[in-house]
Amino acid sequence: MENLIVLGTGNAQAVHCYNTCFAMKNGEEYFLTDAGGGNGILLALENQNIPLEKIHHIFVSHAHNDHILGMVWMIRMIATSMNKSKYEGNLHIYCHYELVEIIKTLSRLTIGKKFTAHFDSRILFHVVENGSQQEILGDQFTFFDIGSTKEKQFGYQIRMKNGVLLAFPGDEPYRETLLPYVQGADWLLHEAFCLYDQRDIFKPYEKHHSTVMDACKLAEGLNIPNLVLWHTEDKDLAHRKQKYTAEGQNYYHGNLLVPDDGEIISF
Repeated sequence: MENLIVLGTGNAQAVHCYNTCFAMKNGEEYFLTDAGGGNGILLALENQNIPLEKIHHIFVSHAHNDHILGMVWMIRMIATSMNKSKYEGNLHIYCHYELVEIIKTLSRLTIGKKFTAHFDSRILFHVVENGSQQEILGDQFTFFDIGSTKEKQFGYQIRMKNGVLLAFPGDEPYRETLLPYVQGADWLLHEAFCLYDQRDIFKPYEKHHSTVMDACKLAEGLNIPNLVLWHTEDKDLAHRKQKYTAEGQNYYHGNLLVPDDGEIISF
């Protein structure tokens, strides 16, 4: 992968930014991770000049609405492109077993048969299991179950052709069982629901989320050189980057990034 395009950075209730999802570019192709909670994914992709015809690989982490509902729109629009003979090849969707039927059911209930007719012929589902590996766009992916007690959820590790190691442990706090997938990572993509100073306002621990302080202490302890924080509240979006960075730098001394929607991160 060459770079990461941040499509959304908000949590499930965010309205001033899109739900957290992102694309990674490799040549002319893109690998999409989650699709947010609605058709905002289409505007996010358009704003980044990412054509649907260049997205052939999508990973869906779990069934929460802010990660999966945008998939209905992705399937509808890509299937439309297929029907118009504008989409070459197949769409590959990577997710755990239960998600396959959830995505199919949501699509069948909300869009027409002329779109879902492509299921299992040109829209292909690849079931990921704990520790399963897959080469995608020339990079080696290892998928893993994050051990969520809320909703079954998977993350992944990417070992890129250039030697860079990236870890994405989903949208819940890191657990020690994930050490084999996170240890030695050059990049960690981690949720940070709110500032530690505002934990009494946003109640992150009740929602199985971290604060900025928690995520930064984790990355510091694991000696991870690059940390990206997102999946946040959006009540003071204009000052989020400044405030999150200031708190985080008290606990983490690496390269700390708190991106806004639309930012591009180079590896």
